[in-house]
Amino acid sequence: MLRILFTALLLLHGIIHLMGFLKAVGAANLPQLGMVSRRAGLFWLLAAVLFVAATVLYLMKHSSWIYLALAAVIVSQTLILFSWKEAKWGTIANMIVLPVVLLSFTSHQFEKKYRSDVREQFRIRAASSVPLITEADLQHVPPPVQLYLRYCEVFGKPRITNMRVVFEGQMRGKDQDWFPFTAEQYSFFDGPVRLFFMKGRMKGVVVPGYHRYVGADASMNIRLFGLKDVVNLSGPELSKGETVTLFNDWCLMAPGTLIDPRIRWEQLDQNRAKATFTNDSITVSAALYFNQKGQLLDFISEDRYEVDRKQWFTFSTPVSEYRTFDGRKAANYGEAVWHYPEGAFTYGRFCIKSIEYNVKK
Repeated sequence: MLRILFTALLLLHGIIHLMGFLKAVGAANLPQLGMVSRRAGLFWLLAAVLFVAATVLYLMKHSSWIYLALAAVIVSQTLILFSWKEAKWGTIANMIVLPVVLLSFTSHQFEKKYRSDVREQFRIRAASSVPLITEADLQHVPPPVQLYLRYCEVFGKPRITNMRVVFEGQMRGKDQDWFPFTAEQYSFFDGPVRLFFMKGRMKGVVVPGYHRYVGADASMNIRLFGLKDVVNLSGPELSKGETVTLFNDWCLMAPGTLIDPRIRWEQLDQNRAKATFTNDSITVSAALYFNQKGQLLDFISEDRYEVDRKQWFTFSTPVSEYRTFDGRKAANYGEAVWHYPEGAFTYGRFCIKSIEYNVKK
């Protein structure tokens, strides 16, 4: 609702400025406006164009709307000052638009750090040929994992070097309401690297968050409007817990990576396997549960740290709704669940909008 109201305000403000131009060229009789010269009329037109263009880009969720809206407010308020008696009420609209623009700018600046990290990861990796996944690559993985890889149609496809994932979903804290979010993630599998940027919306307020995992060091930074820290964490517990998250991504969204030699496998029974993943000095493990079709149904680990309670709890991610992404099958829907002593608590619901493998940038 707030987004709709703000869009309407931008567009209406632009139309009002267009009236100043029409008055200047004699195309409209607007007695409520004073005398407007043709030269001034061009500036009224400029403000109108800037507001309308900012509206369009805002609806498209393109960050450049911020700069056009800021320019529009500056031109608009300057014109208002020169026509204060007739146009002073336009200041109210500008004073509504300006804080939204400035807060959106701080969020955009926060996101630029994520974008810069993504570009840097592409920059340090030279392009090279990627071998195909063959039957020989499966010899060291247990039968249920082999069935999963066949179901996901990874054979004959290039090994995965990186991926880009776009999500939408909901999250919540204990005893809190769900809030919607959108997210984008880049993963690089040779590092490994996981760069996850989320935009949550809580009671109409944008709260962006950046999870960064490079090498074996993780950090989590969540900021109100990208300006004030709500969460700013790092350290060994977080790094180990985020290693579980990283490996969970491999299992759920990039199953072709499960032939990686950093993973040790143990078959538990016909439909279960235990995976132990080591990255640098960090080792984590998880039990993977499959059905008879070869679909992965759940991932359960004891090695993830719950930052709110500052304790280790069982963590699971039941998944479903498999579909094809970029030529490979993966689960489309998943949940993130903490298993507290008092019972299971689902704190995240994730729906994958797209996955791109071996992105070139």
